[in-house]
Amino acid sequence: MDLRAILMGLAFAVMWSSAFTSARIIVEHASPIWALSFRFLISGLLGVLIARVMGQSWRLTRGQWRATIVFGLCQNAVYLGLNFVAMQKIEASLAAIVASTMPLLVAVAGWAFFSEKIKPLGLLGLIAGVIGVSIIMGSRFGGGIDMFSFALLVVGVLALTLATLVLRGATSGGNFMMVVGLQMLVGSAALFAAAVLLETPRVDMNFELIAAFAYTTLVPGLAATLVWFFLVDRIGAVRAATFHFLNPFVGVLIAALVLGEKLGWLDVFGVAIIAFGILAVQLSKQSPTSS
Repeated sequence: MDLRAILMGLAFAVMWSSAFTSARIIVEHASPIWALSFRFLISGLLGVLIARVMGQSWRLTRGQWRATIVFGLCQNAVYLGLNFVAMQKIEASLAAIVASTMPLLVAVAGWAFFSEKIKPLGLLGLIAGVIGVSIIMGSRFGGGIDMFSFALLVVGVLALTLATLVLRGATSGGNFMMVVGLQMLVGSAALFAAAVLLETPRVDMNFELIAAFAYTTLVPGLAATLVWFFLVDRIGAVRAATFHFLNPFVGVLIAALVLGEKLGWLDVFGVAIIAFGILAVQLSKQSPTSS
């Protein structure tokens, strides 16, 4: 792995992890589902425009259309929609920790439902992940966490895990930026319907909201996606996914620095164990001869 790939991986981890902090700011000043719907509308239109500038086609394969619809609903509408709703009462750091367990859940589900073998290092990683989550949840539950909001986070990450398992490899065939843009538009449409049914529009327009909305639309929404696909193209999906081990660290750190969220020693210890678990699981998937 060369220096450029390492820098791309670090940039992706920072951008992805920062989305929870910017989302926490947004939901303080606006209706979460309405805000997310408009965010995906803007990101989706920009994504499609960028794809056309890159020369990508509207003509997707059947697998790509399936990925566009399923990921648009599961990731953008269900996963992120539930996260935005939950973060009205849940700290951004906890949302980042729950979301970061997705690689661990994918490994468990792959073993349980697809008979995928787990190497000893991967098994050690899964055990470490469970221990780390247990440590953090034990300390957070004692502090009076909102259980309904926490349940929304869990349902969201399970939806993302399911989509990841079902659609592995379905986006192959090029046109990746077009697929991403259309996924966002699918998510926007689903969230708009949910917002009309479930929410009363609320906006406290101020600089903090505008800055957070612009940031989450352009940086985690578009820039992180572009960097991720370039990274996968450079070093492969399995090696690129190793950088996910940084997400719990970076997500918690950004929330503490920007939002002033408290960070206890049990949180730090638990996050370190989870990060080790994710790294071990991802490293166990790499072949000895991979380059």
